[in-house]
Amino acid sequence: MDLTTKTIVITGAARGLGAAMAQRLAAHGGNLALVDLDADSITDAVAACESAGATAKAYGANVACEDDVVALFDQIVTDFGTVDGLINNAGITRDGLLLKFRDGELISKMTLDQWQAVIDVNLTGVFLCGREAAQRMIESGSKGCIINISSISRAGNMGQTNYTAAKAGVQAMAVAWAKELARYGIRAAAIAPGFINTEMVAGMKEAAREKLTSGIPLRRMGEPDEIAQTVEFILQNDYVSGRCFDIDGGLRL
Repeated sequence: MDLTTKTIVITGAARGLGAAMAQRLAAHGGNLALVDLDADSITDAVAACESAGATAKAYGANVACEDDVVALFDQIVTDFGTVDGLINNAGITRDGLLLKFRDGELISKMTLDQWQAVIDVNLTGVFLCGREAAQRMIESGSKGCIINISSISRAGNMGQTNYTAAKAGVQAMAVAWAKELARYGIRAAAIAPGFINTEMVAGMKEAAREKLTSGIPLRRMGEPDEIAQTVEFILQNDYVSGRCFDIDGGLRL
């Protein structure tokens, strides 16, 4: 895919991985539709992309709401004419143990609200955005690409029943979409980041960061741009489809 002429949609684009992806792709020019829950939160990311040479526009949408997502992709097509790429990056966490007992007594359990909030955004949101993007790619004849951001946690991570289920799901959906959409020239893939040095991680205490890093064979966390570089590679290589790329410094949960 020649990114200089394409329209790429990035959800969860206000900060962290989404902003890093936008910044790297902006160097190719083209059009970037940057999506987050609040459009005002994307102002800095839009400005950075425009400074790098891309045409960028901010969109506010709740990816877990079907009406929002349909309206979002309709507006993107109105603004840019087509959708050529989608990076399903928006996500949240609501961590907690499935059950916690102390001295034989139930202390706490993961609530249905904790479960549903993560499933709604991290799994249903990816489904909705993927479906709407694919429809518009087919209608316009775009041989596009959909990338789902999974996680190393998809293999099962303590305290993350909800997150693990969602991230395993989005990886599997990318495989299903690669098979279903190939007839239209549309590719799909996934990326499973390990521990990445985002704003949230940077705010951790030094001792906690060191403990986290000590378990990574490369002895460091990944940088957001290293995930963005993988996004760039998948978009540009037209023979990549149906695979999940673990970008985790050699760590396996």
